[in-house]
Amino acid sequence: MTIRNEAVGLKAGALVLLTSVLWGGNPVAIKMGLDGIPPAALAGLRFLLGALTVWVGALFAGIPLRVPKSEWKGLGGLALLFALQIWLLNAGTEHTTASRSGVVVNIYPFSTALFAHLLVGDRLGPGKWLGLGFSFMGVVLLFWESVSFAETGYLLGDAMVALSGILLGLRQVVIKRLVQGLNPYQVLLWQALLSLPLFAAWSAFFEADFEYNFSAAVVAGLLYQGIAVAGLCFIILVFLLRHHSPGRLGVFSFVTPVVGVLLSALLLDESLSPYVLASMGLVALGIVVANRVEAAREE
Repeated sequence: MTIRNEAVGLKAGALVLLTSVLWGGNPVAIKMGLDGIPPAALAGLRFLLGALTVWVGALFAGIPLRVPKSEWKGLGGLALLFALQIWLLNAGTEHTTASRSGVVVNIYPFSTALFAHLLVGDRLGPGKWLGLGFSFMGVVLLFWESVSFAETGYLLGDAMVALSGILLGLRQVVIKRLVQGLNPYQVLLWQALLSLPLFAAWSAFFEADFEYNFSAAVVAGLLYQGIAVAGLCFIILVFLLRHHSPGRLGVFSFVTPVVGVLLSALLLDESLSPYVLASMGLVALGIVVANRVEAAREE
């Protein structure tokens, strides 16, 4: 199998930046949805909407959704990984704040870089690591108080979201391998459809007594997760993964926690760090350094 790792140009950079911005609202939308829907059920409803969005996109693009029998093993493994990662994210966010969830899950560019290095031959040089380092310092600065171990009431949620972030990095690399032989629409649809029975079974066994509340805010959070993130974001990102390395794309994800904390303050009244502007500067510097160095190496 030939793994394609093209340079991230202006168009691809703009698209992955868009997904990172939209993804920044995901912890806020999850927190809103959890006010009326339990974690596993929320995940199932989210990816039912996501699957419908992907199906419509594939229909308009004329992409057949049947896959060869030889691909079912890989898709089944992806669905299991996907279901566990998303449940950990939802359940963890239930036990912490949206802003904390948004920063903790962003350990995934580092796990993506590690798994990409090990599994798809994406060797990251010193310049790329320097850029990631700048961006990570920005994230640490922004959430200096919120990641303090003095806040012991959030440790369970933070740990679950951190594990979700590690698994998300692995999932990006698994998808990278699968889309070398399958159309991105096929991977996305079956990832969602094969995971739905898992979410349904978990919810039926462990969330049967939950009292649902479909308020306007809950529905808005669900629609955002299902259409904007599980639909639009996933479609764009998986098409990008077909041509570009997960490590290169992952650099842009450091925009996500900045957007997430701003939206958390705006929509959920969570307090803003006084270091927001400095953090944004470091995040932007990290993106510029990582990609300028990469471009210089390929000239």
